[in-house]
Amino acid sequence: MDYKTLFDLTGKTAMVIGAGSGIGEATAMGLSDFGAEVICADLNHDAAIATLEKLSGDGSALQLNITEKARVQEVFSELEALDVLICTPAVNVRKPMLDYTEEEFDKVVNLNFKGNFFAMQAAGKIMSKQKGGSIIMYSSIRSQVVEPGQSIYAATKAASLQMVKTLAAELGPDNVRVNAIAPGVVETPLTQQIKDQPDWYNAYSNKNALGRWAQPSELVGAAVFLSSQAASYVTGTLIPVDAGWLAIDGRFTPPV
Repeated sequence: MDYKTLFDLTGKTAMVIGAGSGIGEATAMGLSDFGAEVICADLNHDAAIATLEKLSGDGSALQLNITEKARVQEVFSELEALDVLICTPAVNVRKPMLDYTEEEFDKVVNLNFKGNFFAMQAAGKIMSKQKGGSIIMYSSIRSQVVEPGQSIYAATKAASLQMVKTLAAELGPDNVRVNAIAPGVVETPLTQQIKDQPDWYNAYSNKNALGRWAQPSELVGAAVFLSSQAASYVTGTLIPVDAGWLAIDGRFTPPV
């Protein structure tokens, strides 16, 4: 065994959904640096193209809305092979549960739960046939702990984690690994609402052991690990990248 090659992704094809910004953009660039051919998929096609232009290696860009089942099936049916799927998209509506509207409920569930299901299912079918692959979904610390205003978002992240575990069990015989990453607080467009309120932003910084927020680049290592031979015996699990958030007790009630 040449341990220096454990993280080498040369010859692998990886699709990163949500590659147009934030964690997805950083992850696409990271996988490319480790040798993967990266398909940059995003709802915003122009953003996907912009990420493609930043890659160090080969790749492509496409528009993809994972809430549209027919479009997901079309995109995946055109793939000759797929070694890695990374799916990052999520949406949150921060408000008290008793004030949630049906439309807001559907908005969060349709993307975070149903959309992620469509992507997992499509990738799983390809990988089970080729007898190998790695599916990496983005859960959240909110799959484990909650706070006021996070009801439906947290529920979808917990639900998607259970899908990860189930698919890992079902596709293990086909040598397909399925895992999830749980980011802590990361500076992305999704969290701009918090960054705009210093008291809220600083409270989150003080909650974790490192006393700061993460940058999207700090999530790349976990994704590369799960994509590579280094994680050949890792499946059905959740890897927190949260600066110790889940290990430390504390509470802050955000303005919602």
